This record gives sequence, C-alpha cells and structure tokens, in this order.
Amino acid sequence: MLYGRETEQDQIRRMLDRAGDGASCALVIHGEAGMGKTALLEYAAGVAGPGRVLRTVGIESEMELAFGGLHQLLWPVTGRLEQLPEPQAAALKAAFGLSGEAVRDRFSLGTAVLTVLSQAAGGGPLLCVVDDSQWLDRASLDALAFAARRLHGEGVVMLFGVRDGVPGGQITGLPRLRLHGLGPAAVDALLTDRVAALSPYARDQIVEQAQGNPLALLELPAALTAEQRAGHLNPITLPAGLSSPSSRIQEAFQEQIRRLPDPTRAMLLVAAADDSGDLDLVLRASARFGATLEDLEPAEHAALVLLTEHTVAFRHPLVRSATYQNAALARRLAAHRALADALDGEPGPGKHVDRRAWHLAAATTGADEAVAAEMVGVAQRAGGRQGTASASAAYERAAQLTADSAGRARLLAAAAFTSAEAGQFHRTAALTDRINALALDPVMLADFARVRAIVELDRGSPGGAARILLECADRISRSADLAPVLTEAVQTAQSSGDGRLLAEVAARLPDSPEYARARAMTGPLDAVRDTMGRARAGQGEAGFAERVLTGTYEQLFADHRAALDTATACVRECRERDMVGWLHTALHLLAEARLSLGLYGEARAAAAEGLAVAEQFGRRHRETYLRATLATLAALQGDGDRCASLSGAALEYADAHGIELAAAHAHRALGLLALGLGHAGDALTHLEAARARLGHPALAAFLLPDLVEAAVWAGQRERAAEPVELLARWAQAADRPAALALSHRCRALTGPEGETEQHFTAALHLHDAETTQPFERARTELLYGEWLRRERRRTDARSRLRTALETFEALDAQPWATRARTELQASGEAPDPDSRPNALLGRLSPQEREVVRLAATGATNREIATRLFLSPRTVGHHLYRAFPKLGIRTRTELAPLLGQEG
Repeated sequence: MLYGRETEQDQIRRMLDRAGDGASCALVIHGEAGMGKTALLEYAAGVAGPGRVLRTVGIESEMELAFGGLHQLLWPVTGRLEQLPEPQAAALKAAFGLSGEAVRDRFSLGTAVLTVLSQAAGGGPLLCVVDDSQWLDRASLDALAFAARRLHGEGVVMLFGVRDGVPGGQITGLPRLRLHGLGPAAVDALLTDRVAALSPYARDQIVEQAQGNPLALLELPAALTAEQRAGHLNPITLPAGLSSPSSRIQEAFQEQIRRLPDPTRAMLLVAAADDSGDLDLVLRASARFGATLEDLEPAEHAALVLLTEHTVAFRHPLVRSATYQNAALARRLAAHRALADALDGEPGPGKHVDRRAWHLAAATTGADEAVAAEMVGVAQRAGGRQGTASASAAYERAAQLTADSAGRARLLAAAAFTSAEAGQFHRTAALTDRINALALDPVMLADFARVRAIVELDRGSPGGAARILLECADRISRSADLAPVLTEAVQTAQSSGDGRLLAEVAARLPDSPEYARARAMTGPLDAVRDTMGRARAGQGEAGFAERVLTGTYEQLFADHRAALDTATACVRECRERDMVGWLHTALHLLAEARLSLGLYGEARAAAAEGLAVAEQFGRRHRETYLRATLATLAALQGDGDRCASLSGAALEYADAHGIELAAAHAHRALGLLALGLGHAGDALTHLEAARARLGHPALAAFLLPDLVEAAVWAGQRERAAEPVELLARWAQAADRPAALALSHRCRALTGPEGETEQHFTAALHLHDAETTQPFERARTELLYGEWLRRERRRTDARSRLRTALETFEALDAQPWATRARTELQASGEAPDPDSRPNALLGRLSPQEREVVRLAATGATNREIATRLFLSPRTVGHHLYRAFPKLGIRTRTELAPLLGQEG
C-alpha cells in the first residue's frame, strides 16, 4: 500500500488506460532516495498486469558495462529480434554481444528498441520500467531515452525512476514528476499501520528527522533498540549533523547490517560489489571467505535481500550502498578480487571478460601494467559496441594503473575523446585538466586541442574554441598534423562571426593548395576567384573535417548541388564508420544544402534527425544551428508559431555563447517569415540584426537578397545600397549562375528604372542556366511580375505570377503562394486556391506530411519508420489520421494525388 501518493497513482493509471487505447507516453519520476519511486513503479507494474511489463534497474557497480541495462530490459523479448529489419537486428545483436560485431549506427539501435517495444505491445498495452536510471550505463540510457522521445501510437508506457542528487541519469525531452515528502496525514497513517509501537518522544523524533520521506519513516525505527523505541534512552542514535533523510536512511541500514554475523556481512559485501544478480557467482566468490548459502539467511530474514533459486537482489539500492560503504577498504578490495577470480575462465564471447577486468581494476592499488592493459581492452570493446561513456571510464582507470607518464597522458587523452563523444562535457573538461600536454606527440596534441575546443564550444564560445586551436597550431610544425586543427579553427571562427578572428586564422594558413578553400572562406572576397582553381587541385585525399569544410565552402559560394553531393557523402561515411561525433554536423550541412535546392521535406528530415543526434549527445552548439534551419523551413511554410519558438530557442543559446552565425540564421528565419507575410518593416529589422552579427562578407551573403527586398518594400531604399554592392562582390567571387542571378535581381529592385527589366531578364536567364534554386527563381518571377503589373503590362505580369505561384505551391511555401495569388488576382486572373496537392497537404500536421510524402513513393511502414525514427505502428497511426483529411481511403491513392508535386 502506498501512502499519500493518490495523485501520482491516478496519473499512472491514466497513462496505462490511454495505452490500452493505443496511445504511448513516457514519464521520468524523480526525487531523493526513499521517496517512493520504486514503490510507484511497482504499483504501475501491478496495474499493467503479468506478462505486460519489461523491467531493468541501474546497478552502480555495473554502470560502466555498456548495454547491460538495455539487455536486461529486452531479454524477455529477444526472440523478436529476427522480425526486425536486418540493420536494426544487427545493431541489437552487436550491442548485446551476440554477434561479436560493432554497432555501426546508434540510431539504428534506438529505432530497433522502438520497433521491438512496438511489436511487444501488439497484444495490448506494454509497460517498461527503468528503475535507478542514474546508475544505468549511458549507452542503455541513451537508447531507451531515444525510443521514449519517439513514442506515439504503439501502446507503450515507459517509466524512468531517477534519484536526485546523484550524477548520471540525465534524461531530457520527457515529462517529469517530482516526488515530495508525505503530508502529516499520510505520515501518521504510515507510522500507525507499518511501525511497531513508539513512545510519543521517539515518534516525534522520527517524524522530524524523516522529513516526510517514506523509507526513512520505515527504516529509522528499525535501527532502534527496544529501549530506544520505548523512549528510555535517546531514541535517535544517528549523528545530528547528517544532511538529508537519505543519509539517515543509509545509517539506519548500516546499523542493521552491523548486527549481522560476519559471514553474512561478507556475502552481502560480495553481492554489493557486483550485484549482477547471479546467486551462483556470489556463492563461488564468497567461498573464498568461508561463507555458504546458509549465511545469507539472517539477511533474508531481516528483509535486506530477496533470494530466488538463481538470483540475489538487495531490497533497496541504499542497502547495497550501505553494505559497500560500511566495509573497510581491505574488505572491499578482497571482495572484488574474489569476484574476478570467480569470473576467470567463464565461457561466452566477451560475456564475462569485461566484468572480470573491472573487478581486477577495483581490486588493484597502485600501478599494474597488466591490469591497465586489460582495461584498455575493455575500452576498445566498449567503444566498438558504442559504449563511449564506458570506454572513457575504462581508459581513465587504465591511466590510473600505469606508471608511464607519457602512456598516462595518452590514456587520459583517449578518455577525454570518448567522453566528448558521449556528450559528457563536464567530465571531458575535468579530464583535459589532468593531461600533461607536453607528454603528447603532435598527433595526440592536435586531437587534444580539438577535444578542448569541443568542450569550449559546449561551455563557452566558438571564439574561445578557435583560439585554443590557434594556440595548438602555433606549436605544431608538420603540415599533416596541422591540417585538422586549422580546418576546425576556420569553422569555429566562422561560427563566432568575428572578422578579426577569421583574419587571424587566415594569417596562419600555409600557402599551399590544400588550404585554398580555407583561405577563400577567411580572406577578402576579392581574392576568392584566384584561389578557386588551386582549391580544386588541392583537394586530394582530404580528411573528414576537410571534406566538411569543402561542403561549407560550396554552400557559402552558391555551388549548392556540389554541397549536396559532399554532404550526402559525409552523412553516409558517418553512418558507415559510426562517426556519431560528426553526424549532427554532416546532417546540418545536408539540411542546408537541401534547403537551398528547394528540397524542403528532405531538408526537414535531415535537420530533425540532426537535432535528435545533437540533443542525444548534448551538442548544444550544433542544436542551435539546427533549430535555426528548422525555423527557416517553418518560415517558408508560414508556420509563425513554430518559427518563433525555434528561432527564440536558438537566439537564447546563441546570445549566451557568442554563436553569432547561428544567431544570424535565426534572425534571418524571422525576417523571411515577416517578408513572406508582407511585413517589410519587421523583416528589415530582423535582417539588419542578422547582418550586424557577421564580420565577414561571405558569411552574410545568404541573407543579403532578403535584406535588399525588405529595405525596398519598407520604403528604405537607401538601406539596400551597401548590401547590393556587397552581394555583387560576393556573386563575382562565387562566379556561379545562382549567385549572379541574385545579384541581378537585387539590381533590378534598386537600380535605375531604365535597367530594371534588363536585370530581371538576366536573372531569369541565369536561374535557367543552373536550375538548382526553384524558390529563388520563383521569387524573381514574383518580383518581376509585380513590377510588370505596376507598369500596367498585365498580360506579361500574369505569365510571371502564374509560374511563381505554381512553384511556391509545389514547394508548400504558403506565404509566398498567397502573395503570388494576390498579385495574380490583382492582374485580372483568379486562381483556384485548392487546385494544388499542397493545399491538401497543408491540412496535415508536419509529422503526417512527412509520412504521407514517403508513403506516396511506395515506401513501406517499416521503411518509413526507419527513415523518420518512428515505430511502424506510429507510421500506421499517422496514415490512418491523414487519409480522411486528404479525402482518400488507401495508400495507393497517394501517388496520383501528389503526382503534380515538383
């Protein structure tokens, strides 16, 4: 029975009731130790019923064993692995050590978890209980949180129990429920029903110290003697200065443990040191201390442990903690050594090797090169299974076990790199502070600088990150070691928007072909054309960072088709080589290239995936850019609320961390929204704010056409003069038809009346020469048509406006389609507002729209689920809701319905 938790119980009941109707949801239940998180989870399991619950629990001593928690949760349904798509099945098998292969794609793994849960819920609502999430290994928690954030229509409820005040267990993007102390009525009922008679004095003292903590109310009295409960002695023997109820509970458990016989305490310590739940292992290890199964009976009678034929489990995590912490150091070391010996020679491909190595490391004091080597093996295997957090911990322990200073520096550097991959930036920062950079060779020194820059990007600013990289570049002489450092210095300096910092980077770039693109992106525009030939000649066998820089260069200088090819190749390489640390960056580049080419649905999918990756691994810097990209897509489609929300979030973080380029993109999204809606003054304000953020002309080029148009329509033509000239210089430097077309369009808006039509026709000719930007071509047609109508050339105007309208509708650029439709009506033609497929698509939610677009191509629900990181059941749910809105009954009608889309 739960006391004082009626509201929380009702919330859980409603979640499970909705799951019975096919809805899914997740909840993080958190609070200090003893508040009743586990009891609430048990209540939920009871409501769900037998056979409808999957469970896992975080174990402090095993939180470095990658995917242990996920394996425990999914073990009852592993028979469903063969029903998964091959990449998802392979990912789960690799994670569980069943195949000996490495996980190639974390997101295939996360999607596999979602699919398995969806399948398991096929016969009714399914409850997943994840207790003590703060002690779950990071790889498991990431995969489960990934799935929880994507639940929709599977009939799955996921509940996470997290203890406050303990490192680990961070779960973002899910609803949270905090458990507070019980009220007076619930406290009185609990003590009356569950606690043996206490004197009024003892009762008052217990209530005061427990502070409403249910477990404290039960366990503090259990630590008292009969005389103390009767009030004959000071009833509270615990130290008065303890800081919280949880520490007092632990003291109460320690008092109970101290009363047990020595052999019983020895067995409890062995179980606490490992707590795999394997009773046979505990018995084998405990035999070293002369303990047997019968010695566990006193602990079982005291309700400290729960035993089955094959398992031993502590009744509460604090019992395990109290057992371990109350033991002397020598006893703890002996327990770990006994467990290592018991695991020695156990069969299975890597099943026990890592656990044995960790116990050896825990049993070792001082340097031991053999154990250090074993920990390096643990790290390498954990990294191969995507357990980067576990790999980092293993590298750090190996560093502690080696006496070689250079080796220690290398191992700490490896720990820092892998912790950064895991998104543990506070840990990364602490590790880098311990590294002796003087002991690193040039390659390691370069990597060390790059990981320090990653930390700075997370905690500080891109300007600070660029200066870290420049300081490292000044210490490196070999060009091969220098290239990745300077490449990332270019990118971080660009992110800062600081023209002077970019000039500092440019001054350090060697005068060789492989740095030509970097010089073009950091130096004056006038020198860009001189470097383009050398840039192509110097590409050679570029590293990954250099290829990302190439894609950025292509995007900056309007070679959008090449940027798409580069970004596509980069994303493919990230997936094939499991380069998660780069995946969000590559996806951002891909989203921007697709956006420029008018591939809005594909751009949104890439940006949404990139944002999911960045959020998953705590890459706040890249999150900011991706939100700005999604805000721009929302602006193009006229979704003002979504645009404002995404832009606001991007600006809040960008302003706090000096990410000026991302801030400029966010302001541009707001400006583009206002411009499409006809609010020229607001558009000009946002676009000039964006322009003020950027100290290099190549970085500002993307927003200049919008700024010029806003200034002209706001009646502030003089404020367009400088942007027009800067745009012309950039277009000449880029020497691409797409860039020159924009320059001519802006000349048409601002130049002498006698040259207007000449510039418009030149712009359209250039658009036709490189058909890569349908949105920009349609804007040129719209502006040309508006000018023709004002010149009373209505027949000519209608032709231009009709073409613009068709393109805007095909792109689902609703504000611009409305503007073109209004102009067309003013010219004497009345188009049918519901004549285009996208008018129907506008009735759908963004998620429904993406599902429908993919279904129209013939993709199956399973294929769509893989693309969009959903479960197949959720895809089916979206189609079920979309069909009535589209006026159709089957998916075979989708392709004809959407066949007019461009």
